[in-house]
Amino acid sequence: MPIIDFPSIEDADENGLVAIGGDLHPQSLLLAYSKGIFPWPVGPEYPLAWFSPDPRGVIKCSDMHIPRKLKKELRKQNLKVTFNKNFRDVIEICSIVHENSDSGTWITDEIKQGYIDFHEAGHAYSIEVWNEENLVGGLYGVVIGNFISGESMFHKETNASKLALITLLYNLKLNDVLQLDTQMVTNITKSIGATEVKRSDFLKNVQTEIKKPKLIFENFITDIKHLYAVKDS
Repeated sequence: MPIIDFPSIEDADENGLVAIGGDLHPQSLLLAYSKGIFPWPVGPEYPLAWFSPDPRGVIKCSDMHIPRKLKKELRKQNLKVTFNKNFRDVIEICSIVHENSDSGTWITDEIKQGYIDFHEAGHAYSIEVWNEENLVGGLYGVVIGNFISGESMFHKETNASKLALITLLYNLKLNDVLQLDTQMVTNITKSIGATEVKRSDFLKNVQTEIKKPKLIFENFITDIKHLYAVKDS
């Protein structure tokens, strides 16, 4: 049964914890993201937890930065990008990659099925990066109107996930989307331009963006070689 409502994010604790329990029905996820809240399992022995941290990690599309070293490395590769071609494999590989990390995966079977259902309902997307026929990188996230998040990404080849991210940001900028919700700032997202904003400012943006027409991924540009093909002077 979908969640009817969440407590106010103003009542979140110092870690951003808003609520515990509930399910991942598409309507539950839709309600959560529209309020600036996202699910994050804290452990297999605990109920599902919902967070809205303050400050919030975002990448402002106008601040997207492609490091010179990354440009140089991408010029040597022949990777191709697609949108929404294989959501299931992207989230599955993200889960496996994180499971083998030091911190373990938060992408449980429940999370995977929840976001697959959300994708089928039209509110989650995937980006795939290919080397020939091999899926070597990817990213998935949530989209509601013009609000968009990046939930998790993976790479099997160097720079594949970064290519997914900058391809997404380039298209968001073309579509006048102000920012990508990254929830937190990591070393990878920081290198591309991620920063922290106040939760109150983030939520104002969410309320504005979710009311806009939904982004049309079929119209997105998948080849952004022109952004890194020419050497910096």
